[in-house]
Amino acid sequence: MPALPSAHDLTRDAIATLATLVAFDTTSRNSNLVLISHVEGVLADLGIASTRIPSADGRKANLYATLGPMAEGGVVLSGHTDVVPVDGQAWSSDPFVLSERDGRLHGRGTCDMKGFLALALAAAPLFAEAGRLARPVHLAFSYDEEVGCLGAPAMIAEMAAHLPRPAGVIVGEPTNMEVVHGHKGITSYIVTVTGHEAHSSLTHLGLSANMMAVRLMHDLTLLAARLEQEGDPASPFVPKHATLTIGQVQGGTAVNILAGRCTFLFDLRCPPGMDPQAVLQPFLAEAERLDGEMKARFPDTGVRVERRSLTPSFAPEPDGAAERIARPLAGGDGPPRVVPYAAEAGQFQQAGFSTVICGPGSIEQAHQPDEYVTHAQMEHGAAFMLRLAEMLAR
Repeated sequence: MPALPSAHDLTRDAIATLATLVAFDTTSRNSNLVLISHVEGVLADLGIASTRIPSADGRKANLYATLGPMAEGGVVLSGHTDVVPVDGQAWSSDPFVLSERDGRLHGRGTCDMKGFLALALAAAPLFAEAGRLARPVHLAFSYDEEVGCLGAPAMIAEMAAHLPRPAGVIVGEPTNMEVVHGHKGITSYIVTVTGHEAHSSLTHLGLSANMMAVRLMHDLTLLAARLEQEGDPASPFVPKHATLTIGQVQGGTAVNILAGRCTFLFDLRCPPGMDPQAVLQPFLAEAERLDGEMKARFPDTGVRVERRSLTPSFAPEPDGAAERIARPLAGGDGPPRVVPYAAEAGQFQQAGFSTVICGPGSIEQAHQPDEYVTHAQMEHGAAFMLRLAEMLAR
């Protein structure tokens, strides 16, 4: 059996792989199929078959594959292929060309989270060597995480149905290679208010969608303030309370026209144990009441509230199997950590998989102009992958 490479050599290979992955513009509004095809080719060259789980419209796909024996007790390395937009951001270099400066590897997705995908793919030849592993590594690459963790559930269901039960799942979101065992959940909504247009001086002849939407947004503002006041001082999360924010607002045609339409999007992030539907029930009831009030004046008006996403929270597992696996691989024994952002970890946990989050880079660099992961973090990740190969060989 060939000896394992050094962490230095695996880091070099992972950075080369990262350059290839960054060059694929997989912003969530785009297809990710070119990247998925590339990964399929890399695995096929190693003699590894992979499985696509396409989106309903066929424009995107998840992919999973098993490296090593088809046996129970393996480890899933999971990450998303999509990235957030660069629109309006001031980058010092082309965001889709990997650029190293002062030990930092800049490019869209380097931190969130193509750095982890690159490490997994660079280590794939080790995992695929005949006879090296006694238990497998399962790769799981998803789409549309950044717009609500929309792609992963179909893939997780397929993996649960068709793969030997793994011992744990490691979701490679950026954590500075520290093990995280909990995150908040996120649910997001689109609210569409339809008004009745008229000249703005003749308010009795119309109904402004913007004015009605402001009433609903005011209710959400009050709810956000109440959630902040009701935060648990003992909560491990920062901030220690559920958060609600209105992220987008669009409405109206001109200043002197009563707005015919207003749309706004909001998200609610709840810690484990808090039911987002129960939190939002008073708001949903008010939206329904306002819809009736508007229709009584103009039947063509109203309020429509649509849930856009529902990503479950990720609760710490007492003596979790995944955490027992990941901590020695990460080389740290610090206190357990939780994070305020949502990820696919809660979806894996909901499907019955023991799960942790651990990946290179800091969430503080994610979504930023000149996003980066450090060379040192990639070296840390390479050491993680080498320890994983040693562990699964035993």
